[in-house]
Amino acid sequence: MPALVFRLRNVPEDEAEAIRSLLDDNHIQWYETSAGNWGIAMPGIWVNDTEDMPRARSLIDVYQQERSTTLRSHYQQEMEAGDAPTMMHRFKQHPLRTIGIFVFCLFILYVSINPFLQMIGYSKTG
Repeated sequence: MPALVFRLRNVPEDEAEAIRSLLDDNHIQWYETSAGNWGIAMPGIWVNDTEDMPRARSLIDVYQQERSTTLRSHYQQEMEAGDAPTMMHRFKQHPLRTIGIFVFCLFILYVSINPFLQMIGYSKTG
């Protein structure tokens, strides 16, 4: 019976490809499902045989741990070299977008808080 071994929603393509290769290299039969036309189904990688599930999951866990360590060390090197993107760096790249997002956040905050501020104001005068 098939078993879901890896969910693909919000997974970078390079990581998904590495998982596919990992399963192929270890002779684990698998298939992939997409999110469908509407994007509401569960995209994932499934193993054909439930007996392969623990071995596949173990291989994926080891791969993800190595990937995490590698990406963290790469980010740390960028931070030490001063190449990591900061808020100011992103503002300089896209000033209008950053200002627009900030103004939108202020608008949402105003719309969320304004009714309560009006109730406080009405209770003091009444």
